[in-house]
Amino acid sequence: MLEQVERLVMTESPSDELALTARCADLVGDLVHDVLGERPRRLDVEDRPHLLLRSGARRPVLLLAHLDTVWPAGTTADWPFSVDGDWATGPGVFDMKAGLVQGLHAARLAGVAGVDLLVTSDEEIGSPTSRSLIEQEATRARAVLVLEPGVEGAPKTARKGVSMYRLLVHGRASHAGLEPEAGVNALVELVAQVAAIGSLDASEVGTTVTPTVARAGTTTNTVPAEAEVAVDVRAWTAREQDRVDAGLRALVPTLAGATLELLGGVNRPPLESHASAAVMAHAVRCAEALGIPLPDGQAVGGASDGNFTAGIGVPTLDGLGAVGRGAHARGERASVAALPERAVLVAGLIRALARDQSLEDPT
Repeated sequence: MLEQVERLVMTESPSDELALTARCADLVGDLVHDVLGERPRRLDVEDRPHLLLRSGARRPVLLLAHLDTVWPAGTTADWPFSVDGDWATGPGVFDMKAGLVQGLHAARLAGVAGVDLLVTSDEEIGSPTSRSLIEQEATRARAVLVLEPGVEGAPKTARKGVSMYRLLVHGRASHAGLEPEAGVNALVELVAQVAAIGSLDASEVGTTVTPTVARAGTTTNTVPAEAEVAVDVRAWTAREQDRVDAGLRALVPTLAGATLELLGGVNRPPLESHASAAVMAHAVRCAEALGIPLPDGQAVGGASDGNFTAGIGVPTLDGLGAVGRGAHARGERASVAALPERAVLVAGLIRALARDQSLEDPT
């Protein structure tokens, strides 16, 4: 397993480098064949490679993973894969190449007849080409196990939903010295709108509405005709996402002659705790039976492709991948000892889910 993780880490796969993600997808296809004895189908969507291995089961357990990372090409030149004691390090080892390898071996141990596998290549940039594929495959599944890293070994039983917006302000340019009154200052309007946007925050229920990147103006002596701000929204419930969305769409200009244009919307729905409860209960029982430590599930602010599967009503447990720390940070690391341990745990969970009659298709 460790040798396979090393090969994956050293095969760089930044999300925005299509040639490199394709090369890594070829390697993942080889690893799937080596471990499971079958070769996945490669599904290219807008030139992005995704890999799918279907078992043929009527209601399979779906293992969900991604091969892309946030690390730019060339990172391995000065930060190659290495092992120090129990820790393996290298770009993408924790998020989530170790988890991908663990999942392959879990499927082998569980018996591939009841397991489907989907590996995508654009998770780190919001899954623009894989979302429909993820949801399509999830609708066939009795449950989804997401091979993202956990929190100090704990599964992720809830994730905030993510919405992303751009608010564009349209004003009118004029000379800032000769006739500023002839203009409609888009920057002044933007300042007022940022204050209104901030009022939608509801920290008491965990909803954050955060203006992030802003831009305005062209030259220092021109009243800005255009301005814009990006807004990041995180919420534990779909109801809160809808409330903020409605609030943003209800924004109105404060300056005569200014107009507003809102782009974007919900990117990922929340993975609410009720979606993971039944699967987490199975995981706890499996861990106890196997004598494998499993910390209590954790709720986290970041999102994953598990948000999509939970959002369409499929039981989903996230964070079953690598045990370690440092996602998206230089020096991220994964436990070597946990590689086979977690593969055994996920295999046991797959078998338990396959026996759960309550997860059968009600039709």
